[in-house]
Amino acid sequence: MAGLVFAMNVSLDGYVDHDRFAPAPDLFQHWIDQVRRAAGCLYGRRLYEIMRYWDEDRPDWTTAEREFASVWRSRPKWVASHTPLSLGANATRIGGDLGAEVRQLKASQTGEIDVGGPVLARSLADLGLIDEYRLYLHPVVLGSGAPFFSGPRPPLRFVASDQITADVIRLTYAPA
Repeated sequence: MAGLVFAMNVSLDGYVDHDRFAPAPDLFQHWIDQVRRAAGCLYGRRLYEIMRYWDEDRPDWTTAEREFASVWRSRPKWVASHTPLSLGANATRIGGDLGAEVRQLKASQTGEIDVGGPVLARSLADLGLIDEYRLYLHPVVLGSGAPFFSGPRPPLRFVASDQITADVIRLTYAPA
């Protein structure tokens, strides 16, 4: 059975924003390795549409960006959306009963499934389906944006803290 892991870069004040701060090269390599190990990725529609950026090679990409794109394309992706949408390689839409479909997905996979996006993570957490939260804490303060936790959570149990780079610490929690 697979576990659902919600992991994102987050500011000191709790916001996630792909446009206002980006991972340094050593952290980007960490994310490449994370995606490589994942059983797949589960996205909400909006984040999946952002991630589709990696579907087509761009001439200005670095070697690391090409590696990420290759790894990301190779992973299975499931997209939670009631709205039909254009899907790229290895992507399947989940459009019915989110809880039932994700429970079936967890039962059919092994390893970790990365959950992308705080809105989807909240829906999954409300259904008791998130197994672990990983906050990659960056030394920036955004003051606004999308919060990592988009709603109250029941108590969480501390699992681990790891220094990932000179500036980024990963905090890992599980539902208590």
